[in-house]
Amino acid sequence: MTTIIVDKECKCFKESDFENNQSFESKDEALLKAKYIVDYMNNEFCHKHDFALSEVDDTLLITVTMNEAKPKGGCCGGGHCS
Repeated sequence: MTTIIVDKECKCFKESDFENNQSFESKDEALLKAKYIVDYMNNEFCHKHDFALSEVDDTLLITVTMNEAKPKGGCCGGGHCS
């Protein structure tokens, strides 16, 4: 069994339809799902954070870090500030 864990749930993740601590019988299925989640979060969330995938034993860990290229001045980078 392989589990996908998001180490820190940001606001965008909490408001999404994604679930934390998902378990899959197939490692391949879990890996496909985890890659989809990371890609989606990096492209569709507010861009305050960067998301990366790593593997630790039977766990696929999605880590969350602050996006260093985040726009200044209070803008979240979502494209709606002008």
